[in-house]
Amino acid sequence: MREGFTVIDELAIPSTFDSIHEVESLIDTVCTKMDVSESFGNILIAVTEAVNNAIIHGNKNNLSKQVYIKSADNNDSFCFVVEDEGNGFDFNSLPDPTAPENLEKENGRGIFLMRNLSDEVEFSNNGSSVSIFFSK
Repeated sequence: MREGFTVIDELAIPSTFDSIHEVESLIDTVCTKMDVSESFGNILIAVTEAVNNAIIHGNKNNLSKQVYIKSADNNDSFCFVVEDEGNGFDFNSLPDPTAPENLEKENGRGIFLMRNLSDEVEFSNNGSSVSIFFSK
């Protein structure tokens, strides 16, 4: 996590989609604390996409592995950090989901959505951790 940010809340969930409601509750709590209502939908989609990626691609649906979600803020912005227990991935060489050959594919849009619905997306730990930033 970046310097200058203070953790607001954190959560650890097993790698199962049954736990997504806990993530949604965390997002709702944080958005209420930040007095965010206008962009709530964008935040919800971006963060749940990151959690879905952590479950599917990072932890490979392994129920013994956890997904860790933290929220933090500073004077100007707040963020959600989603971390899995996987090996990471090369986040610098992702296919463009808007390229004609990828338009009809069923997956491959999660990071594109995260980047377009937030102010900034930052990967660390070889891609096994993503921080998603939003302005206050």
